[in-house]
Amino acid sequence: MTITPESVRQSIESDDYGERLSGVTKLGHLDPEVAFPLVQSLVNDPNPRVRYSAVSKLATLGTQDLAVTLELLRDRLYNDSELDVKAAAADALGALKIRDAFDDLEKAYHQTSDWILRLSIVAALGEMGEPRAFDILQDALQSDEDLIVGAAIGALGEFGDDRAIDLLLPLIDYDDWQIRFRLAQALGRFQGESVTQALQKLAADPSEPVSQEAQRFLVSG
Repeated sequence: MTITPESVRQSIESDDYGERLSGVTKLGHLDPEVAFPLVQSLVNDPNPRVRYSAVSKLATLGTQDLAVTLELLRDRLYNDSELDVKAAAADALGALKIRDAFDDLEKAYHQTSDWILRLSIVAALGEMGEPRAFDILQDALQSDEDLIVGAAIGALGEFGDDRAIDLLLPLIDYDDWQIRFRLAQALGRFQGESVTQALQKLAADPSEPVSQEAQRFLVSG
């Protein structure tokens, strides 16, 4: 069956949520200029699965109009009843690198205790490369969730702000090898004697991926 704008419209206007969900998938077969107006109505769909899919689709279709997309995602970030939809909104804002959303993400980060939403916000701020996020990333390093800590480490490495060095060095003995791996990656972006010493220690890490990553930066540096 050929997918056309009209056939997609019929799907997204269906009373059956499964058909509407299928309509979101079909949007990928349309020209973005055509798909963008169609996806907007689904961002507020009564079914959370449909809303999640539509919000996630904005991560690519949103480039058609960033101002409209920002308002749609901001609304879902603040007002959606489902945390995974809120997280999808944060993910999309990061993917689109909408720096005007920084204040919204900062507010949402401090208002929630949900680790999944916080993870999405930290990852989004890292993708944006927004320098104002430094304080949030510093806070995220204290999280009890390793995934949040890892995302914060990666973002601080990408930022390249030397203030991060003193925050990262104490993590060198972190229990989870994956965190130490991310740490080696992040420290490899900095210079200085303390960084070199830390990488040398990580190069002797019992975890092979960690030691290899640290050695790579020592050799290239």
